[in-house]
Amino acid sequence: MTSILVDADASPVKDETLEIAQRFSVAVVIVSNGGLRPSRYPGARIVTVSAGADAADDWIVENSAAGDLVVTADIPLAARALEKGVAVLNPDGRELTAESIGTALSFRAFNQHLRETGESKSFNRAFSATDRARFRQSLDRLLRRLI
Repeated sequence: MTSILVDADASPVKDETLEIAQRFSVAVVIVSNGGLRPSRYPGARIVTVSAGADAADDWIVENSAAGDLVVTADIPLAARALEKGVAVLNPDGRELTAESIGTALSFRAFNQHLRETGESKSFNRAFSATDRARFRQSLDRLLRRLI
């Protein structure tokens, strides 16, 4: 049975994920380092992991399986999930695949280098209404394919 695991600490699409998952009767697991109110997400299982840079990522990888879906903007986590045969969707609606993850990892490393050398001051672009709409459409399409 397909489950959706959400890397939730900075995810702007938790509500959308729950709404669409309920239509498909798919379980949602929201994983974070803390700070989430479970009552806000009554249809989801809330998992709070210990503090640590990769604690939520590690939990998601260890508890996901082929046929599941991970929602994350974390490119290294996406790569680890893809290695297990897990589908990955970015909150802006872009599906990451085995074919695209190498480019995404390279682009992430390049941007990190630019920030570290002072060549770039920006980190992430703002999340837009278009991103939210694209996420909703992509999640619907992915769940139709997975279940």
